[in-house]
Amino acid sequence: MNLFLMILPMSITASLVALAVMVGRLCLRRVPKLFSYILWSAVAVRLLIPVSFSSDFSLLRLVQTQDAGGGYIGRVATLMEVQKNPVVDAGIREISRLVNSALPAIAAPATSTSPLQLILTIGSAIWITGVAGLLIRSIVSYLHLVSRLRTATLVQDNVYETDQIDTPFVCGFWKPKIYIPTGMSENERSYIVLHEQTHIRRRDYLIKPFAFLLVILHWFNPLMWLSYSLMSKDMEMSCDERVVNKMGDRIKVSYSASLLNMSTGRSGALTGSPLAFGENDVKARIKHIITYRKPSSWRMAAYTLVIAVLVVGCTANPKQPPMSSSLQRVAQPHYSGYSLEQLLANKTLYVGSASKVGGLIGGMPKPAGLIADGLELHTKAQPYGVTVHYVRNDPTGISEEGAVNGETFYRNSILMLSLIDNVDWITYSIADQAGRYDGAVYSITFTRGQIEEQIGEDVRRHAADEVGLKRLIDRLPNAKSESVVPL
Repeated sequence: MNLFLMILPMSITASLVALAVMVGRLCLRRVPKLFSYILWSAVAVRLLIPVSFSSDFSLLRLVQTQDAGGGYIGRVATLMEVQKNPVVDAGIREISRLVNSALPAIAAPATSTSPLQLILTIGSAIWITGVAGLLIRSIVSYLHLVSRLRTATLVQDNVYETDQIDTPFVCGFWKPKIYIPTGMSENERSYIVLHEQTHIRRRDYLIKPFAFLLVILHWFNPLMWLSYSLMSKDMEMSCDERVVNKMGDRIKVSYSASLLNMSTGRSGALTGSPLAFGENDVKARIKHIITYRKPSSWRMAAYTLVIAVLVVGCTANPKQPPMSSSLQRVAQPHYSGYSLEQLLANKTLYVGSASKVGGLIGGMPKPAGLIADGLELHTKAQPYGVTVHYVRNDPTGISEEGAVNGETFYRNSILMLSLIDNVDWITYSIADQAGRYDGAVYSITFTRGQIEEQIGEDVRRHAADEVGLKRLIDRLPNAKSESVVPL
């Protein structure tokens, strides 16, 4: 199920990139199709890799919104012995938050009967069934085709002739072979073989089935099927261009006639079939061949630069603000130093959501003299907890005995325990880099049992709305202050 939750945000992000590529294809419709073909690599990266590099130049920035409530972005110390839950970076903050919030719902036994888990379980079962069905269908289809080619006769090099097929194609993964139907003229064979050799030279015989495997993984997304179809069309048209460039405009008419005569009457774009010569929108290919003109060298250089920029823009995630500044940004206080809007926006059932926990901390008062230094989510086993790290660079607040006033920590812990449904304890760790105790580490822990015993009730009942939170905050000034003792 975790795999399905990783596939889902990748598919959503890839859909946005695919739409951008489709728009780019329209804008570049007079550009050689080789460049459109290369542009689809950005979609493949999004479908295959759950994380990416960050850049100021990212087209996803166009759909990236600001952090809810003012923008605390939590840095999670992903220690294998501390946190088992994966953190998904889909490139779009809202998508990443949705998935990371759902992951603990799957891992936590207490939520095994939740509607969310039921939906995800059913969705995961349907997804894996679809993947298995498409894989089996493709393998059976390929084996059936191979069995029909056993009687093919070698003509030259790696070119084979057989009466079992109607159109030429490339078949094979390790040592690909070109298969042509019997009865082709020598002139016709020359440019058709060149077309198929171009596929082999560019490794299209590997790229196409690999792309189809990616579509199988994301079979529930219709945009991926459309993208695969358009990618296959660009692949074939770019090979057509290569033939015209190599053999000259004089073969355009006969080449187009061969395409028409050998059209398969079906589209292999929606299958993992070999690279058949006469498939994939023959009418559009013939029109493109007739109108195609080889561009000049300087145009090719300009097209290369434009495509490189677009691929980088589609592949990169939006660059986030530096950690030091993002960790210290705190929302404008709305009530006794607390941003109620931000707190309610980041209320969560599960402590495994790094963005939600970070958003809660960002909506609370920051202890004086401290710099936020990330957080750890302890979700491997119950009781679940959070460790919030700070660095002290200001000696203010440290007493002669070396203790740190913990009133702010105490107040914030009560709010966090009310707004994170399944958290059991909150720990604050302070690395002292100032004053007479430079180098010391201070720590304090608040447990749900301890807090609720002192408050006299379950604090979660106050987190339903602003009225409840205000009522809880009004009780906090009378809470007993705590101290942090150096370790």
